[in-house]
Amino acid sequence: MLAIGQPPYLTDIKRPVKRMMFHACMARVLILYATAEGHTARVAERIAQRLREQGRAVEMLRAERSTTQPDLEPYDGVIVGASVHYGRHPGHLRALLRRHRPGLAARPGAFFSVSLSAATTPHRARRYVETFLRQVGWQPQHTAAFGGALRYSRYGALKRLVMIAFAALAGHDTDASRDYEYTDWDAVDRFADRAAGRRVDLGQFPLGARG
Repeated sequence: MLAIGQPPYLTDIKRPVKRMMFHACMARVLILYATAEGHTARVAERIAQRLREQGRAVEMLRAERSTTQPDLEPYDGVIVGASVHYGRHPGHLRALLRRHRPGLAARPGAFFSVSLSAATTPHRARRYVETFLRQVGWQPQHTAAFGGALRYSRYGALKRLVMIAFAALAGHDTDASRDYEYTDWDAVDRFADRAAGRRVDLGQFPLGARG
């Protein structure tokens, strides 16, 4: 089980024989992400920017239902990100990763999840991550859960009403005249640093802010 409930909701999974570290060999990185309204893409772009500043060559690929299988061979490490909607990560991303389990297991990996739950109910966000990775059959070296966004301006009329109802139940903002963002961008930067092998002071992560 992934112990991502401990601040900062990041983990290093101990390998009994070999512990793969991004900073030791990762020159070229693939960031594969699935996004609905675009906020997870923003998180992926922030991670990519941070890694590029550290000298990594980063390529980004959006995972869509029609996405052809990416070739992992050219990459030294893989970071995967996905949003949670109605309690689930995207099924098409799960299927894509399952097809690539041998390639994922052969190189350093990290996974980040983006959800509203992560901002207010981190135990639920942890459960989403644990369930998804168990279904995929993948144990990345680093995981994180970040708060997402309420993009009311991008929702259709029906979805806006549904999201207002969900937001009210979860204690989020319900004024649909504006959008809301719950992402801790400093935490995103620290996740990128940790994935890249840089030392991170875990005490800098406030409890409950990892969303």
